[in-house]
Amino acid sequence: MTAKKTNSMKLSDLHNGESAIIVKVYGHGGFRKRILEMGFVRGQKVVSILNSPLKDPVKYSIMGYEVSLRHSEAKMIEILYESEADDLIVAANIARDNTIVQNDGCLQSNACHKPEKHLAYRKNIINVALVGNPNSGKTSLFNALSGRSEHVGNYGGVTVDAKKGHFNYKGYHINITDLPGTYSLSAYSPEERFVRKHIFEKMPDIIINAVVASNIERNLYLTTELIDLNPRMVVALNMYDELEASGARLNYETLGEMIGVPMIPTVAKSRKGLDVLLDTVIDIFENRNKVARHIHINYGTTTEPEISALNDMIRASNDVPQQFPARYWAIKLLEQDLEVERILSKCKDYSQWKKFSDKAAERLKNQTNDDVETLISDAKYGFIAGALQETHIAGTLDSNKKTRYIDRLVTNKWLGFPIFILLMWFMFMATFYLGAYPQEWIETGIEKFGNLISEGIPDGPIKDLLINGVIGGVGSVIVFLPNIWILYLFISFMEDSGYMARAAFIMDKIMHKMGLHGKSFIPLIMGFGCNVPAIMATRTIESHSSRLITILINPFMSCSARIPVFVLLAGTFFPHHAGTVLISMYLAGILIAIITAKVFRKTFLKTDETPFVMELPPYRMPTARTTLKHMWDKGEQYLKKMGGIILLSSIIIWFLSYYPQTQSPNDSAIETAQTEYRQKNIFDTANGSAQTDLPAPSGKEDADEGAQQYEQSYLGRLGKFFEPVMKPLGLNWKASVAILTGLVAKEVVVSTLGVLYKNEEEAALSKTLLTSGDFTPQSALSFMIFVLIYVPCIAALAAIGQEAGNKKWALFAVVYNTTLAWVAAFAVYTIGGLF
Repeated sequence: MTAKKTNSMKLSDLHNGESAIIVKVYGHGGFRKRILEMGFVRGQKVVSILNSPLKDPVKYSIMGYEVSLRHSEAKMIEILYESEADDLIVAANIARDNTIVQNDGCLQSNACHKPEKHLAYRKNIINVALVGNPNSGKTSLFNALSGRSEHVGNYGGVTVDAKKGHFNYKGYHINITDLPGTYSLSAYSPEERFVRKHIFEKMPDIIINAVVASNIERNLYLTTELIDLNPRMVVALNMYDELEASGARLNYETLGEMIGVPMIPTVAKSRKGLDVLLDTVIDIFENRNKVARHIHINYGTTTEPEISALNDMIRASNDVPQQFPARYWAIKLLEQDLEVERILSKCKDYSQWKKFSDKAAERLKNQTNDDVETLISDAKYGFIAGALQETHIAGTLDSNKKTRYIDRLVTNKWLGFPIFILLMWFMFMATFYLGAYPQEWIETGIEKFGNLISEGIPDGPIKDLLINGVIGGVGSVIVFLPNIWILYLFISFMEDSGYMARAAFIMDKIMHKMGLHGKSFIPLIMGFGCNVPAIMATRTIESHSSRLITILINPFMSCSARIPVFVLLAGTFFPHHAGTVLISMYLAGILIAIITAKVFRKTFLKTDETPFVMELPPYRMPTARTTLKHMWDKGEQYLKKMGGIILLSSIIIWFLSYYPQTQSPNDSAIETAQTEYRQKNIFDTANGSAQTDLPAPSGKEDADEGAQQYEQSYLGRLGKFFEPVMKPLGLNWKASVAILTGLVAKEVVVSTLGVLYKNEEEAALSKTLLTSGDFTPQSALSFMIFVLIYVPCIAALAAIGQEAGNKKWALFAVVYNTTLAWVAAFAVYTIGGLF
């Protein structure tokens, strides 16, 4: 028996006549105090009685009297339907000891239906948001707490979306959300807007603020931003071992008392301090922690009076959103935060607040010659410096000494590029040559497995499906698993060590000439793994036009799904130069991306440049466990593709290539000749003679028959329809079909060729392609160029439409990329024919 999942509901969701139990009351200050005084406390039953004509306010019955609440106020009260009680009691038992307690009378007893019993499980659920700067070890902390294995990269932008996990600890069920790394909570970048929106809409019970202990002054700026929001919060002083190794000392207990936020030293990779961190989370949740309190950061004698005056105006309103305190709204209005202005514009007194804030900002500008944002930032850093002066002693050891030495080498203007190119060359050569050995072993295993199946099953559609469809299709792709693993091993190591951020740094000048900047480089490099997360990683780019150009050129970065195509054709038709051809494909993709970016920047995306600002984190030696886990995860995703989309595609391709069954005019003649040959052979053998008067059928008729069957099949007809378009590229109808099926996923190109070129005598697809005569070296090169450039897979197209903010850009990518692919492939085939 499993408990039905219950969704978090707000009092504003309750319909007339419905009743519920109050679970939590959110909000701050006077609003929260007033609501609690009116009886809206945890465990009380509330009934929705009547909506006003405009559905705001709403009348509720609670504790024997009626109360009117606005919709915005009711939205701050979490409720639970009474009918969910039994399910939650069962869930509580499961969470407690993984068994359903049947004998304590709780499931049958009427006592279980008291309001407090409804909360037996729900009140022990803690929703936690994990917030921190990029490179603060936030995702490592998330993995250590939740048990999940999200990829941890030593550069900004790895977490491009919220990741969720959950676990049980000391009777509490903790839901934890890993939010994107951000330096502040303004509306400057997508990450800042995303994090603030999550806190505003989801209202987490506790925020864990991940702070790099060895770089505490810079990291505490985000902490001061969170203090303005007045959430219940604990600071995880992550990588505390690095602070201690530097010789620095931090009186974190005193610092926590000064700023009203408990501080816990942690080392995520060794799980040090995590139990204390979780104990503190529970204490804050249960209002037992004596350190946690709300403080106001003083913004100075000129700024503070303006904040206070605007704060009083906003507090007097009864329709201001209660998720954040009035003081926070006042600060952001003075900073002219566009997102905050949009949220507050629905309030009836907004125009009055806006008028006052604009005049106040102008007054401050005239008095100080600085804008409000600068004044507030300076005050925050002043607050941080004052707190650290009493609690922090800088280390005598230079913790960044090693980083500076390495940077002198890898970012040197003469050595930086050769080192980068050498690393890329080594990565791709290793991907091809090291992967060739296990690839051969897998190929042999698939051949033996195919022979075993072939011997045990009689001829017919089922046998043909298994041999030519499943084994021929999936088997032809799975052999490239070692290449995928090796590629991700190198990418993971460069990300985790911190070198990838240096690659972006040395590439900034080149990216600037493309009309982009260094931050665009990391999503492009990530595209060598998979275009989908790489396109999502463009959220770290503040400039809209730069982000859009990076999204559109990302599919030209040859993703790992194209590796099977390149390795197959390069190894078959260029056996002595396969590594060079493989590298050339990647370089061609980069060159096309550069040209495309230049064209876009010169034409319809001319403006919206932003300066290049990117953190260069200290070098860290990646742990073997983390790197190998990342490599394994990517291989696991590849295997799941084998059992999912590629298996399904292979079966569909087999069906379309097997049906309709055709009979040529000489079928019966061939069959008769074969039958007579077998009968005569049996007769002569029985009489001790090995001679026959009939020649043995050569098998050529069977091969011709198979080719004719494929050509007349549904798939063949489809390929024939597109063949005139692809013929100038040196490609026949089979290649056309493979390109069409590659729209699903690029690996399917190889599985399609595996089905169409399956040969019982030649188990290896490469040998079959070589002997078929359908490909020449120049047509194989043309095919690879087309696969490199043409329309990305469906998942990448969906990511383009989502991240670009308009589906028309996905359609643009289809038309532009495919047209460019045809032109480039035609040029390669034509020029290749001249030589």
